[in-house]
Amino acid sequence: MNKKILVDSNSLFSDYIAEIRDEEIQKDSMRFRRNLERIGEIFAYEISKGLSYDVKLVKTSLGIAKENKLKQYPVLATILRAGLALHQGLLSYFDQSESAFVSAYRDTAEDGSFDIKVEYLASPSLEGKTVILSDPMLATGRSMESAYKALIRNGNPKSLHVVAALASKQGVEFIEKKLPDNTSLWLGAVDEELNSKAYICPGLGDAGDLAFGDKL
Repeated sequence: MNKKILVDSNSLFSDYIAEIRDEEIQKDSMRFRRNLERIGEIFAYEISKGLSYDVKLVKTSLGIAKENKLKQYPVLATILRAGLALHQGLLSYFDQSESAFVSAYRDTAEDGSFDIKVEYLASPSLEGKTVILSDPMLATGRSMESAYKALIRNGNPKSLHVVAALASKQGVEFIEKKLPDNTSLWLGAVDEELNSKAYICPGLGDAGDLAFGDKL
């Protein structure tokens, strides 16, 4: 399984990761969403380098140019609701892509343990296609695994790219064991710790609440 951590190389990407972590900047939910979008845009650009292209002839006002054009746009899948801003960033670059949405959430018991519940799926056929599955946080990895299992009801992808702005070391190890060999992991940054509630530390908090407001 291929894995790339973008903060391992210095770039403007690190500024956006720093801002989504910053508890003062997080108070501006519009900026938080926009930073997730920009992170998604950079992921899209990086992923696009490894996709397949055809040479196309493009007619200009002065002649014919040969240009490389993407052979097939990937299907963009995300986990509701936290994944929406990151998804929008990916969609801004892969602007001809189909989209898929999965509702996966933690159903927490009184003792703090939880199961992952999937209650909704909207997806095109994925058979033989490239799929990019995104969620801002890869904590335990169980939501990502559950979303993948739900998605493959609609066909087996040719290849899978998993995108997360922040991940835990444990979540990465879990995904490497549970998802197929044709998976590539694209991570913004990886933190060492999960706390007792299975939140990434230092992490950033609840991405869905920071983007869209507190939930009951």
